[in-house]
Amino acid sequence: MSTPRRHSERVIGLALGSVLVLVALSVAVFVGRGTAHDTVAIDGGGQRTVAVTLQAMHISPSVITVPSGTRLVLQVTNADATRHDLYLDGGPQTALLAQGQSARLDVGVVTHALQGWCTVPGHKAAGMTMSIQVTGAPSGSATMPGMAASGDTSPAINFGAAPGPDWHAYDPALPLAPDAHVHRLTLTVQDVVAEVAPGVRQALWTYNGTAPGPVLHGRVGDRFVITIVNHGDMAHSIDFHAGAVNPDTAMRSIDPGQSLVYEFTAKYAGAWLYHCSTMPMSLHIANGMFGAVIVDPPGLAPVAAQYVMVQSELYLGAQGGIADERKISARQPDAVVFNGYVDQYDHAPIEVDAGTRIRVWVVDAGPQDGTSFHVVGTQFDTVFAEGAYQLRAGNAEHGAAQTLALAPGQGGFVEFTLPSAGHYPFVDHAMVDGEHGAHGVFLAR
Repeated sequence: MSTPRRHSERVIGLALGSVLVLVALSVAVFVGRGTAHDTVAIDGGGQRTVAVTLQAMHISPSVITVPSGTRLVLQVTNADATRHDLYLDGGPQTALLAQGQSARLDVGVVTHALQGWCTVPGHKAAGMTMSIQVTGAPSGSATMPGMAASGDTSPAINFGAAPGPDWHAYDPALPLAPDAHVHRLTLTVQDVVAEVAPGVRQALWTYNGTAPGPVLHGRVGDRFVITIVNHGDMAHSIDFHAGAVNPDTAMRSIDPGQSLVYEFTAKYAGAWLYHCSTMPMSLHIANGMFGAVIVDPPGLAPVAAQYVMVQSELYLGAQGGIADERKISARQPDAVVFNGYVDQYDHAPIEVDAGTRIRVWVVDAGPQDGTSFHVVGTQFDTVFAEGAYQLRAGNAEHGAAQTLALAPGQGGFVEFTLPSAGHYPFVDHAMVDGEHGAHGVFLAR
């Protein structure tokens, strides 16, 4: 079995502009600029004020060195469109700052090393950290709190357990495409605590309360008018791969209580991903902010049944908490799942009629693992991936396919028939030897 391609996002912080350092005993005066390493070193004692800028997942300066006994004041300004704050471990914290806002952070008399970071989920892991180093005194630990290896407090998944009696599987059936050529839909960002495996609950960021969010279904040429309303506790956004739009406006992050209208025309067929594009994007996707848009190719033949499988990864945090950023960075998922729940279609098999034609649309939301979708006991006579047919029924070669291979962010569909009554497991064949791989069952009648 081949090793799957794995992909990860890289979040790169770019510090823009120079760093102005003000020095004074009672009135601050200019003393220097950041070095190539974005470090500011202050000589002398008394009170010192340093201008700190928050921008592009970066804190500038990232290192401030002061003599022991210095009273340090940070003048913190957010130059980013995304809201940020600055927290010093065991010390003061600014409010959450919008773009252009500033706050004065009185650190007090510094006698030992301090670490600081932005507390917005995912921002510290993405690089929004700083260090205050002290000369003339023990510097203390240079390790960022929370970044060192520590015990895993996440709940363990029991892959043999069954969901409770009130559990309901995510409906995998592809919704019918509306007759209208303009689709209007409101997607509301909601923070929910939901079960993702038997006995395992996580705090998810969602579109309309589910992960994945609603499946949108249309045809080439249809217009989608999507209103995004943020009822969450932090900034979020959305990116529809099915449309070509200027991301500066349509994909901008919106704060809690805000909304925007995202419009696009589906010019091309495919199984398209949508997801939150607010940085760090991998955390927002891993925490539930993804879904699928299905745009039928022209002349698509009718079939007996159509289903949608959105594959994603779970990086469990503490019970009832958000996804673990360290596991995402280490590319160590606790489980790979179809439609947001561990092995849910083992517990609720998808019933189909033997001998009838089935179409399964697959979208890989990632954020990091590829997929190799396979149905045990049958072959695919039709494969469509990333906008084109790779295989069609009745081909001259009399060929068939075993899997549909997709990288994160890609999509397609396969068609097949199940030859007789029985159980037909479907899996991510790339992860089939791992207990945490995605599984499900078609039950042919």
